[in-house]
Order: sequence, then C-alpha cells, then structure tokens
Amino acid sequence: MKNSINFVVTIILAFILSQFLPWWSIMVAGFVSALFFSLNKVAVFMVPFLAIFCFWAIYAFIMGNTNDFILAKKIAVLLPLGGNPYVLILVTGVVGALAAGVSGLLGKQCASLVKS
Repeated sequence: MKNSINFVVTIILAFILSQFLPWWSIMVAGFVSALFFSLNKVAVFMVPFLAIFCFWAIYAFIMGNTNDFILAKKIAVLLPLGGNPYVLILVTGVVGALAAGVSGLLGKQCASLVKS
C-alpha cells in the first residue's frame, strides 16, 4: 500500500514541480516522497525510479507525438541511437529515473537521520 501511495505522490509532485522548475524538479519529488513515506530496502530506490521513468517516458512520448518526433529524430541521430526516437525516449526515462531513485535514497537517509 505504501509503495503505490509513494508512486502516485511522486508522479503528482513531479508533474506539479516540472511546470515551474527545471528538469531536476523530479529529484525534489523523489526526495520529498521518500522523506514522508518510509519504504523499506529496495523499494526506496525502485518506487521513485519507476514513477519517474513512467512519467518522463510518457511525457516525452506525448510531447514528441504532437510534432511527429521531429526533434527526437534529430537528437537520436546525434547520439549513437540509430536515429530511433523511441530509444531516445527510453534513454530519457532511464536518466530521469536514476536521478529520482538516488534522490529517494537520500530522502530515506535524511528521514532516518531526523528520527534518531
């Protein structure tokens, strides 16, 4: 139950913060959700990881789909992705997910510091 609540809270916070802040706002969302909703072991990393992966991948797909992936195709040619915009969307999701997962770990450590 805590995992699903943390998942939803992370996505909602990331969406709200991304309207006003740069890309690193997803790290704030992962940190805050892990700070207030204590998770155990691997879930501390994986829940924010999966939440932001879903958020960024879906958001990148929606934004790219509106203009037929013109910019994504050009960037995928610059990177060694074979010009495939869908691989670029996956890479984008993984990069954001790693940042959120690490910030979730930091949030858990800060919460345990405050408790003791």
